Amino acid sequence: MNLQSDNRLWFKQPASVWEEALPIGNGKLGGMVFGHPVRERIALNEDSVWYGGPRNRNNPDSLPNLKKIRDLLQAGRLREAHELSAMALSGIPETQRHYMPLGDLQLSFRYEEEEEAQDYSRELDLTNGLAKVSYQIGGTVYARESFSSFPDEALVTRLTADKPGSISFTARLTRGRNRYYEEMVKADESTIVMRGNCGGAGGSDFRAALRAVAQGGSVSIIGEHLVVERADSVTLLLTAATTFRHSDPEEYSVRAGVNAAMSDYENLKARHIQDFSSLADRVSFRLKADSEACGLPTNERLNRVKNGEEDLGLQALYYQYGRYLLISSSRPGSLPANLQGIWNEHMMPPWDSKYTININAQMNYWPAEPGNLAECHEPLFDLIERMREPGRVTARTMYDCGGFVAHHNTDIWGDTAPQDIWLPATYWPMGAAWLCLHLWEHYEYGLDRAFLERVYPTLKESAQFFVDFLTETEDGLLVTSPSASPENTYILPNGESGTLCIGPSMDSQILYELFSACAEAAAVLGEDPSLQQQWQQMRDRLPAPKIGKQGQMQEWMEDYEEAEPGHRHISHLFALHPGKRFTVRGTPEWADASRVTLNHRLANGGGHTGWSRAWIINFWARLEDGEKAFENVQALLGHSTLPNLLDNHPPFQIDGNFGGAAGMSEMLLQSHTGEIHLLPALPAAWAEGEITGLRARGGFEVDIRWSDGKLAEARIRSNADNNCLIRTSRQVTVTENGHEIESVLSGDGAVAWKARAGSEYILE
Repeated sequence: MNLQSDNRLWFKQPASVWEEALPIGNGKLGGMVFGHPVRERIALNEDSVWYGGPRNRNNPDSLPNLKKIRDLLQAGRLREAHELSAMALSGIPETQRHYMPLGDLQLSFRYEEEEEAQDYSRELDLTNGLAKVSYQIGGTVYARESFSSFPDEALVTRLTADKPGSISFTARLTRGRNRYYEEMVKADESTIVMRGNCGGAGGSDFRAALRAVAQGGSVSIIGEHLVVERADSVTLLLTAATTFRHSDPEEYSVRAGVNAAMSDYENLKARHIQDFSSLADRVSFRLKADSEACGLPTNERLNRVKNGEEDLGLQALYYQYGRYLLISSSRPGSLPANLQGIWNEHMMPPWDSKYTININAQMNYWPAEPGNLAECHEPLFDLIERMREPGRVTARTMYDCGGFVAHHNTDIWGDTAPQDIWLPATYWPMGAAWLCLHLWEHYEYGLDRAFLERVYPTLKESAQFFVDFLTETEDGLLVTSPSASPENTYILPNGESGTLCIGPSMDSQILYELFSACAEAAAVLGEDPSLQQQWQQMRDRLPAPKIGKQGQMQEWMEDYEEAEPGHRHISHLFALHPGKRFTVRGTPEWADASRVTLNHRLANGGGHTGWSRAWIINFWARLEDGEKAFENVQALLGHSTLPNLLDNHPPFQIDGNFGGAAGMSEMLLQSHTGEIHLLPALPAAWAEGEITGLRARGGFEVDIRWSDGKLAEARIRSNADNNCLIRTSRQVTVTENGHEIESVLSGDGAVAWKARAGSEYILE
């Protein structure tokens, strides 16, 4: 047993299905590498390949019927409210746009010897973003490396053999059995281009270009096929674009391939590794793991966990895999990671592979700030900005309100009208409000005033919608109406079930955070004193969290029974995580009620989807229960993880990967209460370990080393002049440059000092 830092997925066989393939990506351009020796498939995605163009789907009958819907809800006439809402509030048409694959790169290899491949290995290195395949046929050793380069904007595959003239294959680009593209043309003697349109009114044109650069042998194009004969080595360069970003995507794609071909492979690879590892290497995570388990292929390790065994090294690997996936699917200039990151093989993917903004898109970005990938958060901010103008139209058309609003889904165009006709979720007006909290969180971690100045108008505009939208109860409380508690159903005493409601707990909890963030942002910037006062006053008039008859947090304003006691959404614990209001020391009664809620959900089958299980890890971490958090890490791996370690809803949905990684961060470091809490939810199984490079709110970066379940040493690097308040389970001394500094020990065991920008402090 020793501290292991295993950052490699590996397998002894090629992928037989998509769920076994290995993901690579540069934010915009993604591939799933199967690694077959004879018929290779790399499934391709480009992040802006979405069906159709922008539309105004806002229902003109929403506003004329809004008061009646509110009155029906107030009168308890649920069936009538449901029926009218389905007609009057739903978007026209009801669905937003959906994400689609770019196509496939297919390689058919020819070997002189008709033998089975021997000594096969397939791997993905999480530190450098390289997917590798190696095998032997007839005494010749073949190798492939694939990566998606952010600096060179190309998906690169390198094919080599240890004997000259051994590489012969035919390459072609396909898409949905070749039904979903228009033309395949020859751009030059070594480049083929797929031309197509994403379909639908206003759909983008797309182009994919494949260029072959061979050393030795020959390259030719015959029909739709790029043919390589007897080469010593080959570099394939796949580039792609759509008119979403480029007026001439073909010119861009061909030029990007030409530019990449001007560099030899080793330079392309070196640039990619330097770029990728500069992000991946910021955080290391090691646990005391079983050396025997660490030597097994990844799928065998996962099967052992599914059979009830522990594999701490696999847990650390899963954490880094979450960071790897975020680096690969969300980079500055790309679209944000959608329900499947960027990796999707279906023309009609599950849930359209959009941005589901009643938790899933937000969960994708939970690991960004603590996991030291702040720039990977930027594509989400770009989407929020793109939503503002459509959101203003929706706010005015549907509700006669200022500001901007979005419901539980959006798409590439920032569509904000309700999606679907599905009462448990469709008419929930909190999507943009929740997203905007990510703007404030980014500021809290980095303290970038220029960023706050840029996004403050967005925060303010989100709050403005609710200033206009909230209605007053007879008790003088401010509530949302109509709304829902995603995506649950309640039961009235008379047995009638309902989904639409007034003032669900989650809405008030999100608004508490939003009004607080707006007021704090305004105070930092010295702006809008009257608005600060208004936001604080409105926050104080929101319904307070209530504890129900079973000792649980209430999900609705009334203590209703639930139709699904084990429901996957646990929306009424938003204030526990990702919110900040429910805390172990600050609000112990709400923390206790949160425990009751979680235990009740789990006892009734909760956590049955990957992302829900990941959320539960974060909840238990915030409750400082390391054993419960660990149990759910085990369950996430054992019940909701595919052979390639991607999250299984089921089917594949990437949010569980991101939520799981975020939960592990929360187990080791928390900073949401104004202090940095070291090892707040350390399970007994993680008795030995270290993590470096985590970020904490307030402009801090933290390394932690622990032994026998207790803190051994921590290093705190400050990027700003700021008060540093540290909570640990042990008494510590604080040194700077080898000298003990003056610190203050608070009454409840926390230590505080004035940190200076650029300084490192050691706690022992």
